[in-house]
Amino acid sequence: MGTYVIFIYFAIVVVVCTAILFYTETPSKALGYMLLVISFPVGGILLYLSVGLNYRKRELYRKKLLIDELEFPKLEQRIADQSYETLLHNRDKIGNFYQMASFSRNTNLTSSNNRAKLLINGEQKFPDVFEALKQAEHHIHIEYYIYENDAVGNQLAHILMEKARKGVQVRFIYDDYGCRGIRKNIVKQLRKAGVEVYPFYKIHLIFLANRLNYRNHRKIIVIDGIIGYIGGINVSDKYINQPTNPLFWRDTHLKITGASVVNLQFIFLADWNFCANQKISFSDDYFPFKVKTNHYGNHLVQIVSSGPDSKYPKIKYTLIQAILMAREEVCITTPYFIPDKSFLEAINIATLSGVKVKILLPGVSDSFIVNTTTRSYFQGLLDAGVEIYTYSKGFVHAKTMVCDQTVSIIGTANLDNRSFDLNFEINAIIYNRDIAHDLRENFNKDLTYSKQIISSEWQERPFYLKFFERVLHLFSSLM
Repeated sequence: MGTYVIFIYFAIVVVVCTAILFYTETPSKALGYMLLVISFPVGGILLYLSVGLNYRKRELYRKKLLIDELEFPKLEQRIADQSYETLLHNRDKIGNFYQMASFSRNTNLTSSNNRAKLLINGEQKFPDVFEALKQAEHHIHIEYYIYENDAVGNQLAHILMEKARKGVQVRFIYDDYGCRGIRKNIVKQLRKAGVEVYPFYKIHLIFLANRLNYRNHRKIIVIDGIIGYIGGINVSDKYINQPTNPLFWRDTHLKITGASVVNLQFIFLADWNFCANQKISFSDDYFPFKVKTNHYGNHLVQIVSSGPDSKYPKIKYTLIQAILMAREEVCITTPYFIPDKSFLEAINIATLSGVKVKILLPGVSDSFIVNTTTRSYFQGLLDAGVEIYTYSKGFVHAKTMVCDQTVSIIGTANLDNRSFDLNFEINAIIYNRDIAHDLRENFNKDLTYSKQIISSEWQERPFYLKFFERVLHLFSSLM
């Protein structure tokens, strides 16, 4: 009997390892999964089946791809023409980042007719959002990874329900994993009030789900096709720092008023048609191109999105381009830093070429495993000349980058494989010195609450920490 069990298990391991070879795109990740499956009997196989299968080529997202490909050509030519014209007129302002700006102009509207505004922490974001929502006239579109049943979550829900009762079209996409705490309360209340609500990629059994990798990590708000919000701040009380909070939460969001909101709208509606199984037309009600004749500001803005349904990891490519095209300085803030080889090499190339690269990471993290794995990269970066800082005032959750005090990147994507390849993400790129100056000033302010990692001191940490970091590093491609 024992021999048969061993034989069956061996056969299962062979089948799973074969699946890993065929469905895993990078060699390092494939080796990591195979090591996991072979080293941890049963548990390794269950973990791979839960979070490792790559659905990019499977039936699940073919439907979403089909919706995107059917609807997008209706806007594509108008977007390409307008973007090309904008880039030509602003080439001097964009400078050495022109190639990066050209990278996504055919799929994302590039417009200088915008007014961008930084929103630091929940204390600035939520009052601004609530006031804008109250002024909505035609529609409100909201998409969030995390939405909690707390004070701020209920305040937002109350506004949405009031607007729906007054005839405003309100649509809400919530990630079924990240927002699992509101499925039995706020979601039901919203639907009862007339808000259209759908989960992204519904999970029936949380603990047995094999869908935890492919989540909608986006945070999008679109109001009347003119006002948009994007960034790292979810809907939760913990983002509003009060004396009673156990941990200070540092994050950054962006408000956009103007033409580039068309990109946020398109991404939302493509996600909505997929989640709700609807076919909302891409009409002028949702894409008011009249914004071209209305002047909102002079901030040049692009929106870049990517996910398991993307042909290329566009967010990763634009971040690498920004790093390699910088000539003076790159300031990076991220809560999760587990870069792949290409991203790590871009940072090292920039630093060794004389560009000052500074990275701000959490000192205190919400994930011990991820934080320890991140530290396995420190010595190599320090040897190349990268400046590394760990935030000590609380938890830094912002996902931002500033290059040469010219280009600012703000969004939802962390600097890890999960954001680059497995989850649905969205970033904004702003080509404007004023915004870059303000974002850099906030970065420098954060450094005053941070500790710089010194190479000589880092080498003196205990052996057991070094050992644990290197063990976790073996599995970094899976995190």
